[in-house]
Amino acid sequence: MNERGSEFYAQSYDDSVPDWPGEIDFYRELVAGVKSRDGTVLEIACGTGRVAIRLAQDGACIVGLDFSANMLAIAREKSAGLPNMRWVEADMRSFDLGETFELAIIPGHAFHNMVTAGDQVACLECIRRHLSSGGMLVVHLDPPDMRWLGNLLGEKRSVFEPGEEFTHPQTGRLVRASHAWTYQPATQTASTITAWEEIGADGQVIDRWERESIPLHSIFPFEMEHLLARAGFEIDAVYGDFFRQEFRDDSTNMIWIARRFT
Repeated sequence: MNERGSEFYAQSYDDSVPDWPGEIDFYRELVAGVKSRDGTVLEIACGTGRVAIRLAQDGACIVGLDFSANMLAIAREKSAGLPNMRWVEADMRSFDLGETFELAIIPGHAFHNMVTAGDQVACLECIRRHLSSGGMLVVHLDPPDMRWLGNLLGEKRSVFEPGEEFTHPQTGRLVRASHAWTYQPATQTASTITAWEEIGADGQVIDRWERESIPLHSIFPFEMEHLLARAGFEIDAVYGDFFRQEFRDDSTNMIWIARRFT
């Protein structure tokens, strides 16, 4: 593992990953119902607490779970003094918290990190065990873009292309990200290598970080429907954005709302 790259990814996450339109208000609305029943909320793959901390600041009791110690270290620092916020370092496929929740959320496309059917079912079944009867699960996914995925099979395979730009959280200098993608149709797996370059006042690169290849499973709608049913969930809705618009061919998000079988 490229530890330096992983550390920089955690340090720069809040500056490089913006909220989705309507996202935080969407979760706040769901959490308001949980708060009214004195319930607790579990966020899976919480990262640096981008979502969880704001929900906790609204008064909800939140548990944030993530596999990355680097991410959780930042989350703990950001949430210092919040008595209703707790962090757990664990694998989203095999955790045991000894408690149940009324709401579990997987924001920010994190479920794509489950790259095999075994991983996916293990994660969903583990979440189900941690939900109270009728408890709700929200999974935010990126709809498969077949044109983009198809382009990764040609000359663009493994070529670094410009990505987002942001300000270095410590130095204040410009950071330019680039991404190299590949795609394996047989397994529906897209993999990305991310590199960041810090730019000095003279326009020259003064530092560089690179994160190892990360596999991400491209999930199709019927596939997710079957996964949820197999893991013991009933589907309430599928939205195309956080404003609860219908999921359609041109939707840029795929947001699943499901409940544990009673």
